Amino acid sequence: MATYVTKEGLEKMKAELERLESIERPRITQQIAEARDKGDLSENAEYDAAKEAQGMLEMKISKLKDSIATSKVIDESQLDTSKVAILTTVRLKNNGTKQEQKFTLVPDNESDLKAGKISVNTPIAKGLLGKSVGETAEIVLPNGNKLSFEVLEISL
Repeated sequence: MATYVTKEGLEKMKAELERLESIERPRITQQIAEARDKGDLSENAEYDAAKEAQGMLEMKISKLKDSIATSKVIDESQLDTSKVAILTTVRLKNNGTKQEQKFTLVPDNESDLKAGKISVNTPIAKGLLGKSVGETAEIVLPNGNKLSFEVLEISL
């Protein structure tokens, strides 16, 4: 199954993979060597911890390689801004509070609430998908609360 990412998101994954393989892997290998040099491995907590860290690192590297291999970069030039979709930025009016908010809908692995980027799989994003400027989205949150947003603007 393809994982949709932005070009920026794919570059971040590749940079993280490079860091793990070129910096973290040699560091853990060195820790294992140092622990092994301390003698009896059956009672060596440092060796056990380093081997466990190595296993976790290799698992993380493997997952990252899989994610990169199955990633499909979203072509922003093909996006339609007439409706709310992934990678669009939407300016909303909360009909309850009358406050305006602005969000960019992004793939799961690129969400960053502080930067105004919300996962396309959140309840709010799901409720906004496909809406046009002027439409109202009625969204029921997992806790049962209901929100109502008017779509004011859609952009890239």
